[in-house]
Amino acid sequence: MPRTHIGLERLLADPPPWLAGQRLGLLCNPASVGPGFRHARQLVDQRFPGRLRVLFSPQHGFHAEKQDNMIESGDLVDPLLGLPVFSLYGATRVPTREMFADLDVLVVDLQDVGTRVYTFVTTLSYCMETARDCGKRVLVLDRPNPVGGDCVEGGLLRPEWASFVGRYPLPMRHGLTVAELARLFNGRFGIGCELEVVPMSGWTRRMRFPETGLPWVAPSPNLPTPDSALVYPGQVLWEGTNVSEGRGTTQPFELFGAPYLDVAAVAADLPPDLLEGAVLRPVAFEPTAGKWQGRCCRGFQIHVTDPQRLRPYRLTLGLLRAIVRRHPGEFAWRPPPYEYEFEKLPIDLLLGDADLRRRLEALEPIAELERSWATERDEFVRMAREVTLY
Repeated sequence: MPRTHIGLERLLADPPPWLAGQRLGLLCNPASVGPGFRHARQLVDQRFPGRLRVLFSPQHGFHAEKQDNMIESGDLVDPLLGLPVFSLYGATRVPTREMFADLDVLVVDLQDVGTRVYTFVTTLSYCMETARDCGKRVLVLDRPNPVGGDCVEGGLLRPEWASFVGRYPLPMRHGLTVAELARLFNGRFGIGCELEVVPMSGWTRRMRFPETGLPWVAPSPNLPTPDSALVYPGQVLWEGTNVSEGRGTTQPFELFGAPYLDVAAVAADLPPDLLEGAVLRPVAFEPTAGKWQGRCCRGFQIHVTDPQRLRPYRLTLGLLRAIVRRHPGEFAWRPPPYEYEFEKLPIDLLLGDADLRRRLEALEPIAELERSWATERDEFVRMAREVTLY
């Protein structure tokens, strides 16, 4: 089966002439692998000897060892190459001028997961701003959107709810690759850095990750499989509640539940059309960490049966509404802090709109919610065509 060739491969095979002699930095993590599972820093160092000077890591750390939000990682020295590694989820989340002093070009090779709240793209935006202010260039090596580029779900984030889990007015499932997002940030959202991208070859917008022929390397500890990434655009919402999103199990985001959950009642409240492309299988699980640690949770596992038809954001909103209805005394919104916001409700940051949370509390049908944001979603899709590469 033909496979997708990522931007990293294409850079190594045919580097642009302007890159000659430039000092390089690399924003990466363990999922930044190329052929033969070799890491990007090794491949870049081999292809451009002596020119890779500094490394940067996003949330979860250079080794993706940190589990949850607001668990910081420190700076370190890469034991393989002896290069400094600056953490962009530690003492600062915004790179400083000093961090950029020894580079001319920041190369970005990160596996995004197609969901607005995934913080890697926020880190990318901050790097682009620092590069602009320092007169440095940014080179983004593209990788697949694992949940596809042919479907957009949700309304746009409201400016008053911007945070580290969403800076710009994107839908929850945005349908763009990391390089396309960089182009959007740079143009439409006004960063204005000197930006270059290396597109993929062999990727189409209807592809889900298994169709690319590429190996899945977890970009963060709780997205261990392509299926966990497929459901993440909806299942991440449980982070704003007292329902376990499956952290502390072997199937985070695919599993969810709580000790108080009436599984049959919740299932009965779910409109059948929300289950397109998935089956909910009742389960019990006991998290070893996180919410309800050591307690038996009743809930479901989401089994993806048709990735093309699955609408994970719609599905989780329906589940959330059903749990709010069936468990008014036991269900609760998680209190702050969350991702360095100490006053706003985490669910409002995740949803990007406190009014949406209030409408869920009022048990408004999911179909009505979708109709209310259809126009702005369609406008976003039209705007995004300005930056699409495939």
